[in-house]
Amino acid sequence: MNKVLYIASEAFPLIKTGGLADVAGSLPVALLKQSQDVRLLLPAYPEVLKNISRFKTVATHSYFNLPFSIIETRLPGSKVIVWLVDCPAVFDRPGGPYTDQHGEAWADNALRFAILCHAAVDIALDKLKLNWKADIVHCNDWQTGLIPALLSRHEKRPATVFTIHNLAYQGNFDYQTFVDLHLPDELWHMHGLEFYNQLSFIKGGLVYADKINAVSPNYAKEILLPEFGYGQNGLLKSRQQDLSGIVNGIDEKHWNPGTDDLIIEKFNRRTLSKKVNNKTALQEQLSLPDNASIAMVGMVGRLVQQKGLDIILQSLKQLVQLELQIIILGTGDLHYEIQLSEWAAKYPDKIKVVIGYSEQLAHRIEAASDIYLMPSTFEPCGLNQLYSLRYGTLPIVTAVGGLADTITDTNKESIANKTANGFMMTEPTTEKLVLTMTRALAFFKDSNTWHQLQDNAMRFDSSWTASADGYIQLYKQALAKINKADS
Repeated sequence: MNKVLYIASEAFPLIKTGGLADVAGSLPVALLKQSQDVRLLLPAYPEVLKNISRFKTVATHSYFNLPFSIIETRLPGSKVIVWLVDCPAVFDRPGGPYTDQHGEAWADNALRFAILCHAAVDIALDKLKLNWKADIVHCNDWQTGLIPALLSRHEKRPATVFTIHNLAYQGNFDYQTFVDLHLPDELWHMHGLEFYNQLSFIKGGLVYADKINAVSPNYAKEILLPEFGYGQNGLLKSRQQDLSGIVNGIDEKHWNPGTDDLIIEKFNRRTLSKKVNNKTALQEQLSLPDNASIAMVGMVGRLVQQKGLDIILQSLKQLVQLELQIIILGTGDLHYEIQLSEWAAKYPDKIKVVIGYSEQLAHRIEAASDIYLMPSTFEPCGLNQLYSLRYGTLPIVTAVGGLADTITDTNKESIANKTANGFMMTEPTTEKLVLTMTRALAFFKDSNTWHQLQDNAMRFDSSWTASADGYIQLYKQALAKINKADS
């Protein structure tokens, strides 16, 4: 049994802004089930404190003359022990984990997450006297990047694993921030935390972690290329022997059409005919024409360039000519929100756009839709295509990142061997999206083939079990690496 300290900046159901929260709320649970002694470390944002009931203070300390306490609780619905870094000076404020109410990054983000990193280091080494010492420290994204760098200075240290969920976000700050955070001088060089004369949090993970992994095998290859590497591809190439990819799983209890209380009509592979009742109910809820035989196309997520919004908007003129209804739920860049809303106003019988986020509506869209739209320009892993597969909703995706690892394009061969579970665009262009949608709609009209595709999709293993196995193997490799270095 390994003692694993798992550190993240968000975790569902305590707090969520994106896919990292889903992973951090699920993987520790799966690891615990496989006999790993896991502790989850998070900042104590106000929303997190609102979402816990029973808790106790287990340590107090201060960094940068800012006092904080460690609060112990459990991840709701699980037995995973959660430690919260309760430092009111940096975490007790309105807004989100990373930005204020206006969407601007907090000016002191470097300090906020440096405090999280210092707490992680001291907990891992049992300096806060919690009577627990980590064998493995598992860090996630830039907010935790300083941890492997700081631990590298300790002779007797745990092994470190760093997971890249999205390399586009790196936590870069000016040199003065490096000075202000009193970081050790020996970490400031091009093979350390320095990145073009800036302090780069993510480099702490990429340079100093014993093992690095991306959230899909394909994304692990893509980040070695300039177009996906965001300036870190050279460094990652030099560490290629320590880089791997493990596809995320999903919470199969939360995303299960057979038990989902958020949807109108529960269904499974054997009762797939009931799925259509979710479509007609959603058509009524959103004031769309009531038509069970029309293809419903759903999309839930951030309305940003990465998710293919430019391609979608450029395609709408042709898509509205097809026999379909499009439902989009999400928030993001204002110009995308405005343009989508204008299209919805122009074609009220074809397009429905809901700006905002609703967990209930997200589930209802997944359950009601026949096709899921996900033409991302890049996608480290992607979770919505996995949710869609569970609900017998066939994704249209681009051949990038985890989308290429989880979706098998529908063609004669894949239909014959029963692996087809979606539709792949070979490149992210308007022309390819319209062609792929037209192809998908042709299959939709063939009910027998469509039913087989849905059955293939719903059989896909999206559980965390296989992914957790992959992480346990990665932990063994990281431990073997530091044991070899010590001998």
